[in-house]
Amino acid sequence: MGTGPLLVVLLIAIALIIFLIIKIKMHASMALLIAAFFVAFVTQVPLEKITDTIEKGVGDTLGFLTLIIGFGAVLGKLLEISGGAQRLASTMLKTFGKKHATVIMALLGLICGIPVFVEVGFVLLVPLVFVVAKEAGISRIKVGIPLATALMVVHCILPPHPAATAIAGTLHADIGMVILLGLCVAIPSLLIGGPLYAHFAIPTLDTDLETTKGESSELALTYNEKDEKDLPGFGITLFTILLPLLIMVVRTICERTLPADLVAMKWINVIGNPITALLISVLFAYFSLGLHRGMKLDALQKLTDGSFGPIGGILLIIGAGGAFNAVLTASGVAPGLADALSNLPVSPIILAWLIALVLHFAVGSATVAMISAAGIVLPMLSANPSLSPELLALAIGAGAIGFTHVTDSLFWMVKEYLHISVPQALKTLTVGTTITSVVALGMTLLLSIFI
Repeated sequence: MGTGPLLVVLLIAIALIIFLIIKIKMHASMALLIAAFFVAFVTQVPLEKITDTIEKGVGDTLGFLTLIIGFGAVLGKLLEISGGAQRLASTMLKTFGKKHATVIMALLGLICGIPVFVEVGFVLLVPLVFVVAKEAGISRIKVGIPLATALMVVHCILPPHPAATAIAGTLHADIGMVILLGLCVAIPSLLIGGPLYAHFAIPTLDTDLETTKGESSELALTYNEKDEKDLPGFGITLFTILLPLLIMVVRTICERTLPADLVAMKWINVIGNPITALLISVLFAYFSLGLHRGMKLDALQKLTDGSFGPIGGILLIIGAGGAFNAVLTASGVAPGLADALSNLPVSPIILAWLIALVLHFAVGSATVAMISAAGIVLPMLSANPSLSPELLALAIGAGAIGFTHVTDSLFWMVKEYLHISVPQALKTLTVGTTITSVVALGMTLLLSIFI
């Protein structure tokens, strides 16, 4: 097939995914697999190779991510049960002052969002929104939107978050470098699209504090029930959450400063691997947030077992996304599109961002958008050897942040938990995440000047 027909096949496949997810209400994993079979049949991939290609796509993707996702879920659960999130919030409020409450919630979302999925992180931290809003005397919307925006940024940009880690693996990017560059992109983006946008665009409502009754006050009591003396220390909590990032970043720094033939580098590569880094972090969290605070081994075992159930859906989506990407490559769709895009007078970084942005707008899942976009733009790396895979990964993540609207589950969670209308959610969360996405693209383009 020529480039034109291959592009038509890809557009139809994307439309099919959108239709199945939005109209038929089909699980994203099934929609992705159906689209993969469609592409394979239309492009005449040999029948005997279709299932092998799909199996390899699933295996290559999940083989790297399954343990990372599982260990991250355990780390997030320990943060929740121990009261670590409350400790971080209360200490930051006392240190920086209530007038910086929106910035504090954004930074809290950045830190606590590292080990948990965006929806889980929002449910975990939303009780603090009401506590912080009441103490600071400002609107809960003004506090909650920066939190949701920050969680979305972490979800899309920073490994070891599953989606960010998945596209880094697909693009063969150095995860430690993605973290370092990702922090440069994430922090200014979430501050501009979160607290700064909230300051100018979201009015402080005097009646807002009057409406935090019923479900809202019950949510707040989830954290009020814990006394300060029962919470883990700020330093140990922060170190526990950041430990996997620190390990992986140290590995990257050592790779760029030490000779590769050193015996020590072999050990550093093993320890700095994301799987090992997450395992070490979970074992440390067992002590710092569990055993050290009186939790028994039986309780830790039950907590660990209970952490794995909620991640089944995301594993299926990521695995099916890997299969879809493998079929796109085997059918020639992705290479053909890459050839066509590489001839356009537009930066590959902007193209990667735009593809992820459109997919997220249409499908509603940032994870699906990122994994699909990574498969589409992967051949661009071969066509343009000077292109940084780390920057391409950040561009895809930046695109997937934007247009968080009615097709995204986070949109409805924010609407319901903050007790706002659909128009209010569109004006606050949707606009805020889109501004964040554009700023993240700008930061990525700025980094591309120096890298």
